[in-house]
Order: sequence, then structure tokens, then C-alpha cells
Amino acid sequence: MTVTIGITGLIGCGKSTVGRWLEALGAVVIDADAVARSVTDGDPDVLDDIVETFGPRVATPSGSLDRAALAAIVFGDPIALTRLEAIVHPAVRRSILASIAEAEASAAPAIVIEAIKLVEGGLAAACDEVWLVTCEPAVQLERLAGRGMAPADATARTAAQGDLRERAAAVADRIIDTGGTLDEVQARATAAYREALASPPASPAHPDGENPSGS
Repeated sequence: MTVTIGITGLIGCGKSTVGRWLEALGAVVIDADAVARSVTDGDPDVLDDIVETFGPRVATPSGSLDRAALAAIVFGDPIALTRLEAIVHPAVRRSILASIAEAEASAAPAIVIEAIKLVEGGLAAACDEVWLVTCEPAVQLERLAGRGMAPADATARTAAQGDLRERAAAVADRIIDTGGTLDEVQARATAAYREALASPPASPAHPDGENPSGS
């Protein structure tokens, strides 16, 4: 049985690092951000809806999405962000559910969905386990500074995401603390992964959504 693990957490907490470790252990990793980029680039209906909602300024002269212009509109504006997510999230979810079905058909041992908005995007329901990847705020800000993000921008980004952690914590089956050395954190993630494979649930732990296999 393929186990589906949802990994979520705030920016700078280590979701992608944990995902890479699990991929090295044999999991199929689906990056929701990459899927969202693919959807907004490759689905003309989604792009048309975005341009219709936010105006022609979010389109480049060639007709593709101007991500910087769109970000300038939605960052710091919860209403605009909600409108954007109402367009993008359903398409992302459909694409991810199709990828899950494909990975299950290939008998992959595990599927990992990496998504900062795992709960809000309706993806937690497709998971057997939800992992919340977290760390202390000071560590988070230090990591963002290491990426070249200005302190004020890092503080604003983390503050804007604060409620996401609480919603994820409410459904999380495991908390992966990424404080400590890389070796220590990798050992925690590896142990959690092996536990998940050793005792897969008989039915999804978060069953309120659509069955990704369609059965």
C-alpha cells in the first residue's frame, strides 16, 4: 500500500529539505508550488481567470503571467489573496490528485505532498499522514536571512503566515522539529518515514476529501 504524507510548515522551516531526504529514501515528492507554477503557465483557463480578476497588468506583453505584478497586488491584501487562491487551488488540487493516482499505480512506497497551504488547498484530505515541519522563530529568520531576504521582509513574511501553522497543527499527525544539526534532523525525518511505512493506516487519516484513486 502506498502511504501518502503531506508535509507543511512555514517558510524557512525546512519543508523542502525534509522532502528531499524522503525522496532519496524512495518517496515520490510532489511540490505544490511547482504544480501551481505549471498550472498558471500551462492552463489557459486559469490564466484567463486571473487576468479577468486582477486586470491586464498581471499579464506580460507575450500573454504569460507577470508573477511580480500579481505578487505586488496580493501580498499584504488578504482579500486579493483569497480571490487568487479560489482560482488556483482547485486546479492545483486536481493536478496533484492525478499525480497521486499515477504514483499509486506505479506502486511507489510513499507519496509526499509538500505544500505550505496543505490544509487550505484541500490537500490534507488526500493524505494518510500530515507532518508539520517547524522550528523556532529565530532559526526561521536566520535561515531566511541566509537566503538573502531582508530582515524586514522576512519578519513580514513570517507574520503573514502565522495562522497557517495553527491550522496545520490542528490536523498534524507528526511534528518534525528542524532545530539542531542537519544530521539530527535527517535522523528524525528518516525515523518518522520508516514508522509511517511500517504501519500504514487501513484508510486515510484525513478522509473528508476526495479519494485520489477515484475508488
